[in-house]
Amino acid sequence: ELKDLNSSMTTPEIAREIEALRKDCASYTEKLERIKSATNHVTPEEKEKVCREQQLYRREWRRRKRMATELLDAILEGYPKSKKQFFEEVGIETDEDHGVELPATT
Repeated sequence: ELKDLNSSMTTPEIAREIEALRKDCASYTEKLERIKSATNHVTPEEKEKVCREQQLYRREWRRRKRMATELLDAILEGYPKSKKQFFEEVGIETDEDHGVELPATT
C-alpha cells in the first residue's frame, strides 16, 4: 500500500497534468477548426493541371528510358562483357539500382 501511495501523483501534480491536457485539447480543437475552415483547398482545375503535368512527365520519363535502353542494347551487341559489367565500367546507375519506380497514374 505504501508503494502505491509513493508512486501515485499528488493533488498539485494531477492539477498540472489536467491543465496541460486541457491546453493540448484546446490547441487540437483550434487546429481542427482551422483545417475545417481552410480556404486554401485545391480547386478541381488546379488538380487537373497537376495531373496533366504528371502524365506529361511520366510519358517523358518512359520515352527517355526507352531511348537509353535501346542505345545501350545497341552498344552491348558487340560488347564482349555482360550488361552488368558494362554498367559498372562506364558508371551507369539505373532506376532499379536505387529502387526508383515510375509514379502510379492518378
